[in-house]
Amino acid sequence: MYDWAVLWEWVEIAVRWTHVITAIAWIGSSFYFIALDLGLRQTPSLPPLAHGEEWQVHGGGFYHINKYLVAPAMLPEHLTWFKWESYATWLSGFALLVLVYYLGAEMFLLDPAVADLAVWQAVLISLASLAVGWALYDTICKSRFGDDNTRLMVGLYVILVAMAWGYTQVFSGRAALLHLGAFTATIMSANVFMIIMPNQRIVVADLKAGRKPDPKYGKIAKQRSTHNNYLTLPVIFLMLSNHYPLVFATQYNWLIASLVFLMGVTIRHWFNTRHARKGNPHWTWGVTALLFLIIAWLSTAPMRLQPEDTALTGSALRFAAAPGFDEVTGIVQGRCAMCHAAEPSWEGMYWPPKGVVLETPAQIAHAARRIFLQSGVSHAMPPANLSYMEPAERDAIVRWFRAAGV
Repeated sequence: MYDWAVLWEWVEIAVRWTHVITAIAWIGSSFYFIALDLGLRQTPSLPPLAHGEEWQVHGGGFYHINKYLVAPAMLPEHLTWFKWESYATWLSGFALLVLVYYLGAEMFLLDPAVADLAVWQAVLISLASLAVGWALYDTICKSRFGDDNTRLMVGLYVILVAMAWGYTQVFSGRAALLHLGAFTATIMSANVFMIIMPNQRIVVADLKAGRKPDPKYGKIAKQRSTHNNYLTLPVIFLMLSNHYPLVFATQYNWLIASLVFLMGVTIRHWFNTRHARKGNPHWTWGVTALLFLIIAWLSTAPMRLQPEDTALTGSALRFAAAPGFDEVTGIVQGRCAMCHAAEPSWEGMYWPPKGVVLETPAQIAHAARRIFLQSGVSHAMPPANLSYMEPAERDAIVRWFRAAGV
């Protein structure tokens, strides 16, 4: 069990690192092409069928870029496709969802105080929500309602608010916001996989066959790409939210998430307007700051911490019965519980870090793996060893975890 827990942690690290790297690549290319598209200029020297051009300088070189709204007269010999950044980001993100929230459901996904669900029920709800969310969004986009892009964006926002509230009714606060991010990211990646890339393949096939491509395919792809552009910043916020209890563990966490989507719109509106050379709408930063202050105010509402965990379930039963548990309970209560408490006693701390409470034996048993990794294998906790955890105490934690043999 000792070796397996360490290996598992490194698997999570590797997958998370991959997720961050691929997300940077996807977001970077997405933002770049949106800025490029908005900054195109129409000049008399444009090649036939070209819509606009842009001159750029980077890395000591100059780049001259032309855009064709539909396609050039002839297909170029070398064509670069931008797709794997999106696919790899979603795949690595889903792998993390499985590793952390599905396989660690008792700790991270479930909250008996919110909904009394079995692990399989929660996982099924999670998977179904991602699939149904994409189907609903795609159907609306293809309907008459989706003909007006502004109306469509408002409709999408209503769906996101409803999902934000809905997730908080079935999952823990941490999992609810993470799932809202996954729900949105699934829409974004599916836009690339199901709409943008197939449309581009149709255009390429028409060119190869000597047919004139239909401009509707480019128009549809541009609409979905624009949606992705405005959804990116909120997704990043939601993916980071699990580190901050003031975001996920508050009474109004769903409302905070809803307002974050509006912040994403105001921030991207400023950048998009600037890139399009249509002015400098400084008012967007005022609105963003106001929304942020409202969010900060909402976060001061009563926090929704994990329940006291008086019942032991799953692997926690074996950790509670393992030799040395009473000793470890005393160590954690003495060295960790001044911060990891419903009402921390450490000066200047007003909520438990990451929402983790370690006051009762049951809570300690449920958090066994984290305690082992943070204070047994590594010395990450307590931070800077401020509560003076002794080497012998760390050894006791390791012995207890090994003895459980889970």
